[in-house]
Amino acid sequence: MYVKICGLSEPGHVAAAVEAGADAIGFVMTRSPRQVTPERAAELAAAVPGHVLTVGVFRGETPEAVRAAALVSGVRAVQLHGRHPHADFTALKDLGLTLVRAVAADADLRCGAYDEDLLIVDAPRPGSGEPWQWAAVRGRPTGRWMLAGGLDPANVAEAVAAARPWGVDVSSGVETAPGVKDPDLIRAFLTAARRAA
Repeated sequence: MYVKICGLSEPGHVAAAVEAGADAIGFVMTRSPRQVTPERAAELAAAVPGHVLTVGVFRGETPEAVRAAALVSGVRAVQLHGRHPHADFTALKDLGLTLVRAVAADADLRCGAYDEDLLIVDAPRPGSGEPWQWAAVRGRPTGRWMLAGGLDPANVAEAVAAARPWGVDVSSGVETAPGVKDPDLIRAFLTAARRAA
């Protein structure tokens, strides 16, 4: 089970996620309670070993703005969240980074349909952190796709059983307040997700 911990902004939380075995770590560089600057993301990403994917998360920015932030931050992947057109992914392909498309369940759920490498299927209100009908997407997404939306240590096993994803992505479900991660919840989530697989 591939596990991404998203919205990290403190070195201690990055270290906790890496030590607990996260496969990917997300740095939000768009408007959010979890937003970090590209420079801050660069500091945080510098401490992440090469086998863990560092992901810059964007929503609504132009490909030019995404490119600039990705180059400053040094992330190894770019995630475009929401209704970005295919052309945005095409415009970033030459960066040689892993491309991640994050969408609600009513979008095209074929991983690679927009030339992305990974797909995230989120709640009807993407980024809301609200649980939703995970079983509704079972069997629909194809390829390497992660389930997101309202996941936490207590319900990730249920969500995995319902949707059968390749991986899971969590942000608010490992927080004590908006943007405030908890190392114990990060560890608990990773343990529960791996057991669920």
